[in-house]
Formats: sequence, structure tokens, C-alpha cells
Amino acid sequence: MKNKLLICLLSFLSFSVSAQNKKEQDVQAIKNMCGCYEVRFSFAETFSPDKNYKPHGSHVSGGLEWVELVEDSKNKLVLQHLLIVEDSLGKKEIVKHWRQDWLYENTNFYLYEKDNTWKFIQLPKNQVKGQWTQKVFQVDDSPRYEGTATWIHADGRHYWENTAMSPLPRREFTTRNDYNILKRRNRHEITQEGWVHEQDNDKISKTETKETLIAQEKGWNSYKKVDNKRCEAAQKYWQQKKEFWATVRTAWDAIFNENKALVLEKSVDKKPLFLHLYALKEEDQAQIKTVINKFVKR
Repeated sequence: MKNKLLICLLSFLSFSVSAQNKKEQDVQAIKNMCGCYEVRFSFAETFSPDKNYKPHGSHVSGGLEWVELVEDSKNKLVLQHLLIVEDSLGKKEIVKHWRQDWLYENTNFYLYEKDNTWKFIQLPKNQVKGQWTQKVFQVDDSPRYEGTATWIHADGRHYWENTAMSPLPRREFTTRNDYNILKRRNRHEITQEGWVHEQDNDKISKTETKETLIAQEKGWNSYKKVDNKRCEAAQKYWQQKKEFWATVRTAWDAIFNENKALVLEKSVDKKPLFLHLYALKEEDQAQIKTVINKFVKR
């Protein structure tokens, strides 16, 4: 009897150590996304079931991007992307870009439906065991898309992949009205040069009664690691603005913590949320919650 108990105890301890080592690998992979990168964003439509469909032109852009580790706690990592745009005169402008939060064994989700509406769901703990949720946010820290999956470390590769519904990408938000959902098949993979965000996306027109595939596209966003000194302008910007954007995140967290469906206005006073927030100064932080709540439909 004692031998059986000893074997069970050793087996449990071995499993616990293995799980902890796996989580440490996951955390390191996520942190490897931080730093200064030369980025290239490439998208091209590849297929449509409609033989009369005319593919839209490919989209290619890029620049320098700084990825800041904003929060590093036991079960949560927050990464803020800052795009560095340089004009013809060499003047650098910092654009607060997208944000990604990584939560370990998270059970609360806001899943995009359509028309600026997110449905709240809770998953059982056993369904997300050992998994990481990636929550992606817009430039104004409003929700975009999220999903849960397991980081894979095998055969010298380190990657995470998931499928999630999202609104239209910013590159097509103002130019397309033939679809209203982007079904994203995302893969984030750490490479020797940096990391890659690979996408295989469906552009879907969704109504109350059916979903219609309009077109498919391939996305390849590469992040090539470069000297951190090249992103000093973004680092300085974040030091100046981090308290302001921390207040923005806190205001959004209060809304997310209501754990109910979320519907957002596309604009208020003919302006999207990010323009309202960008117009505020550091001393206007008390107004942030009021501004954001104007966009939340109750």
C-alpha cells in the first residue's frame, strides 16, 4: 500500500514539474515577441466561391515597431505595439498600434458576432487547462478578437494557433461593405529572426439567417528583430503616455468585468473613439471613462 502511495506521489510531482516547465516555455515564447522590429504586413486574396468576384488588390505596408511589455504577472502578460512612422523629412511619429493580452487558463471571453457586437461566454476550467488566451485590442483599447489555444513547443518550433471572429481590419474598414466579419485563422510563431503572425482568413457576410463566404486571403506579418536603439522614439513616447493609457485600460476593464454582451457605437459626434481619446491631454484623464462610456450601448 505504501509503495502504491509513493508511486502516485512521485507521478503527481513529475506531472506538476512538467506542467510548470511547459508554462515557463510558454511565457518565454510570449516575451520573445517584445522588442524592436522591422515589420512587414502583407495580405493577398487567394480564392472566392463566386466566379464573378473580382479580387481586391494586395496590401503591403511596414515600418519599425516597438513591442513593450506593459504587464508581467503570474498568469497575465500584456504587450503594447507602437508603430514608428517616418515622413519624407525624417520626422518620426509614434502611432499607438494594437495590443495583445495573454491570459493563462482564462475562462471569460468576449466573442465577436457582427455589427460591433461581442457576446460574453464562460468556458469550463477543464476546457482551457494549460491554454493561453490571446485577447487583441484596437488602437483605442476597445475589443477586437480573442481565442484560447495551447502553445506548442516541438521539433524546434514554438507556435500558438487559433481561429477567431473579428470586425473588418482597419485596412478595409472604410473601403469595403460586401462583408462584415473576418474569420481569422491565426498562427504566432517564434523564429530565429524574430516572429511571424501568419493568417488564413475568410471574409464573410453574415445576416441573422446565414453566412456567405465572399473571399479568402493569406496574411503574412513578419517581425525581424533589430537593435532596440532604433525604437528609442517609441520607448520615450510610452514613458510619457503610459499612465494615460493605463487609465484607458482600467476604464475598459470595468466594462469587461460586467460579464455581459457588449455593443459599441462606431462613432459619436461623427468621430470614432480613438480620435476622442487622442484629443485628450494628460491632465484630462478624469474624462476618459466618460468618453468611453458614450460608445457603450446599454
